[in-house]
Order: sequence, then structure tokens, then C-alpha cells
Amino acid sequence: MNYIDYYKVLGISKSANEDEIKKAYRKQARKYHPDVNPDNKEAERKFKEVNEAYEVLSDANKRQKYDQYGSNWKQADQFGDSGPFTYDGGDGFDGQYFSDFFNNLFGGGFRGGFGNRSFRGEDLTSELALDLRDVYQTHKHTIVLGEKQLRITIPAGVTDGQKIRLKGQGGESMRGGEKGDLYLTFRIRRDPVFERNGNDLHTNVSVDLYTALLGGTVEVNTLGGKVKVKLKPETANGTKMRLKGKGFPVYKQGGDFGDLYITLQVALPTKLSQEEKTLFQTLADLRKK
Repeated sequence: MNYIDYYKVLGISKSANEDEIKKAYRKQARKYHPDVNPDNKEAERKFKEVNEAYEVLSDANKRQKYDQYGSNWKQADQFGDSGPFTYDGGDGFDGQYFSDFFNNLFGGGFRGGFGNRSFRGEDLTSELALDLRDVYQTHKHTIVLGEKQLRITIPAGVTDGQKIRLKGQGGESMRGGEKGDLYLTFRIRRDPVFERNGNDLHTNVSVDLYTALLGGTVEVNTLGGKVKVKLKPETANGTKMRLKGKGFPVYKQGGDFGDLYITLQVALPTKLSQEEKTLFQTLADLRKK
């Protein structure tokens, strides 16, 4: 009869806490479960070993006794006055008992439980790349996960790196357990026209020299359509203006929008005619007086 290192079986350290033990057990149990490994005797052996390790390490009393006497199992009967442990679980795996090592340390009659327990499906992760303009409005989108197609609603205003949980859309369960969840991360591509900063947008707007000098109206493209903006005479190159409520929709706040900030870039005329050059020269001479 050989000593069994239950910590090694689950792949954890001796300082592992309850949550770490449970997480490691679930991982190993799914890996070696008979439903996943049909007719695989080695996987069956491993599955029983994993269950045995969890039976010990998830129970504070059993773990204490194992930590104190595990490698010196022949002295286990000296452990306090607690007497032998008993277990009446009727959900044994194929009617098999725990190992001789286990029975010697904790007393006989322990059935290898967990065989009929259900296992929750594995949580899955995926990424979805979208254009900035795609998430300006709430819309339906179909994502493909292996052989499965999933139709989801994407709310307006989602941000790059934002994650959502789609309950029950993850891995299949085993033995009638609950399905896992799907965690979807959004990746928003950079837009060639608008730069997003939170719920605000920034963009450059070209203005001809004459409108900048004399004042007038310039047409500005927004994600919600075109708007007209009035400019004062002698508007300088690089002037910044804020268009309230013309930015990006606020996530799940229907009707609320950020602002659009525009930077005016004055465009100098090119391919001047001789007459235009003469007029500009006249203007230059007037500025010198």
C-alpha cells in the first residue's frame, strides 16, 4: 500500500484554500470524467483518485488528519479521540471503494462518491470585433462559436474591452448539470474620422479660407447625420468648438449622448488664377500700410 499525495493529484499546494481546492477538483474531474473519456481505464482510475483527493482535502477534519499522518499512515489510529470517520453516501462510482491507503487512514466503508453528480459546463470566452459606427446604435448581431450560431443584441455605446456575460451559452454540462456561461469581450476598431474619448467624439473639419475670414456656415458630419455650424468672421485656424449632444450614446442610458468636439482646419486655396494672385497681392499691400 503506497502513500498518495492528494495535493499533487489535484495539482495544488499544501497552503491551498477551500476555493482553490474546489476549482482544482472541478478542472480535474471534468478532464477525467467517464462521459468525456468513455472506455478509458486510465482516465477512470484518475477520476477516482481525483474524487478521493477532494473527499479528503475538502473536509477540514480529514485534511487535518491527512496533513498530520498522511506520510505516516500506519500511525493514523493515534489521531486524537475523534474515532473513525464514516460515510453513508449512496452515489458511489460504479460501486467502487476508495483506495486501501484512504481506508487505512480514515476507516473502511467509504464509497467513491461523485460519480452520479452533475458537472457544470465550462465557462467560455470569446472576442467580437466591431467598427465604431456599429455600436452607435443598438442592433442585432450573429456570432459563430464552433458549430453554433448565437443571435445577440448589442446595446449602443459599448466600449473597447468591455465584457458581457451570456448566461448558459458556454460549454455543455455533464450528467444534466447547468451549462457554463459565455464571456464576450468587445474590440472596437479605430475610426478613420472620429476619435472616441469616453462618450465624447473628436474630429477635424475643413473650412475654406473665405468662410473663415468672412464668417458663414460650414457643414459638419456627425454619426447621427449632417449639421450646420455658424462661424464668426475671422475664425482662426485650429479653433475648437463643442457640439453638445452630438457625440456617442451613453451605454444603456437611452437618449443620453456625449459631445462632439470639432477642430477647424482652414484650407488654403490652390491653383490660383492670375487675377486671384493680383487680388491677394493687393490685400497684402493693404496689410502693410
